[in-house]
Amino acid sequence: MHMKRVAPIENGAEQGEDDPDGPAGHSPLAGLYDIARACDHPGPAMSWRHFTASVRSGSGGERAEAWAACDGSRTDGDPAGRGQAIGGQAGGDEVVGGYILHLPQDDNTHLALLRLMTHPGRRREGIGVALLDHAIGRARDEGRRVLIAEAAADGPGTAFAKACGFSPASTETRLVLDLRTADWSGLELLRARAVRHATGYSLERWAGPTPDDLLDDMAALAEGMNDEPLGDLAMEDQRWTADRVRAREEMLARAGQRTYTMIARHTAGGEPAGFTQLVVDAERPEGWARQSSTTVLAPHRGRRLGLVLKLANITWFRACEPSVERVITWNSVANPRMLAINEAMGFEVFDTWHQWQLDI
Repeated sequence: MHMKRVAPIENGAEQGEDDPDGPAGHSPLAGLYDIARACDHPGPAMSWRHFTASVRSGSGGERAEAWAACDGSRTDGDPAGRGQAIGGQAGGDEVVGGYILHLPQDDNTHLALLRLMTHPGRRREGIGVALLDHAIGRARDEGRRVLIAEAAADGPGTAFAKACGFSPASTETRLVLDLRTADWSGLELLRARAVRHATGYSLERWAGPTPDDLLDDMAALAEGMNDEPLGDLAMEDQRWTADRVRAREEMLARAGQRTYTMIARHTAGGEPAGFTQLVVDAERPEGWARQSSTTVLAPHRGRRLGLVLKLANITWFRACEPSVERVITWNSVANPRMLAINEAMGFEVFDTWHQWQLDI
């Protein structure tokens, strides 16, 4: 087995290579995507286009690199090599695992964010440990001191993290709102009651990239996410600028994602007070959308603005995206206020995830 650097798809890729329906050919990147899909947990799956975008950069503008573990010795269930290939081919080898490493550039430059994958049919063969050792080496080469990864609480990644010396640093639940069975009349009443506490604010909304004249406002609002509870994660505050907001949106566009953003503005002072955002795969939503960030800046808290924003945005979103059936969100267990908002809206617990941390 050997490691091969996986090149991201660039703008000059041959036609069809970036097709949202799936990879063309049998490249290492295609093999890595096949394994990512095989390791997927229930919930929205990452499309081929979204996956290739993640190999180029992280959602916050982090530099990325990807590596594949290649093995020509066997195919799935057939040591003699006569059966079906496990993943894509890399010069005659089979891709049996790999990882993506995201390296923050503007802040948190001591961190490396890891997504490690081993094909389910090749676990317990030392492939994961070899991948982790390689990833640690690459992170150290980049001057990083801490590795962070996430895993479902009931999945094989949790046992692997424990065995490899990672420490649990934070816990999040994923919650789902089924738009088909949601109590929409009840949500309207909930919104009407919340609005009475949020007088003196107006709402603004847009689909897609942020208008140029609102980029500074969005950067200020994104800074509010630094108040989110992080447990024991060794993460510093993120510094947001208009350029960073635009870079994140360009990454989402490359990934085929469409955003629906709602902000609250203080009427008297004119300053932005809070925002929320929903994200959907514009080309193949497959019934799912993701509730992304929601925050209210500290001077404007205590007025139920978060609830007002989320209810207004999801009502608008439902009218714009009628094919979406479910919305999934992440909620830190250390953030009971946001959990209460989600539960009031009808979100139900889907599963639990841990973020794991390793000093390297």
